[in-house]
Amino acid sequence: VILALMGLRAAGLRKGQKIVIYGASGSIGTAAVQLARYFEADVTAVCNTKNLELVRSLGADRVIDYTQEDFTKNGETYDVIFDAVGKHSFRRCRASLKQGGMFVATDGLRNLILALWTPRLGGKKVMFPIPPRYTKKDVLFLKELIETGRYRAVIDRRYPLEEVVEATMYVETKQKTGNVVLTINRSRTR
Repeated sequence: VILALMGLRAAGLRKGQKIVIYGASGSIGTAAVQLARYFEADVTAVCNTKNLELVRSLGADRVIDYTQEDFTKNGETYDVIFDAVGKHSFRRCRASLKQGGMFVATDGLRNLILALWTPRLGGKKVMFPIPPRYTKKDVLFLKELIETGRYRAVIDRRYPLEEVVEATMYVETKQKTGNVVLTINRSRTR
């Protein structure tokens, strides 16, 4: 959730702006959808068929099934393109960005290099919010959203800490929805 918040803040997302979130059903994506909704943006979420209803329930105004439609080829333009899974490049998304728009990448060395270069060019920019730089104020903001029910973590599976290898293998399949949680058996730690 911190990475999603840092990316949206770095992009300067404001009320009424159009954002598309690619990978909207993953860990970062589910957080980004909910935060973008909180910031009153116009949210388009891109995910697979089985998760369309989930991302709609998190607050997406529109959903796109990436197995049926490529958001970069539908003629829509956005103020912010948030790639929560590192599957797209700035080059591929550039035509889908409005002038002055921001491409937020959460993965990929190529996007990191572009994040350093595009501010010099003006117009459309790449943002790479890693490592996330957050403050106590950010943590308290997220705490308030959780406590008031405006944000909820989406949990796919839970694994005991002893099964960390299995949990990691599942995450690496790239088929998870939301988060995978490691649990600690408190009786063993005493």
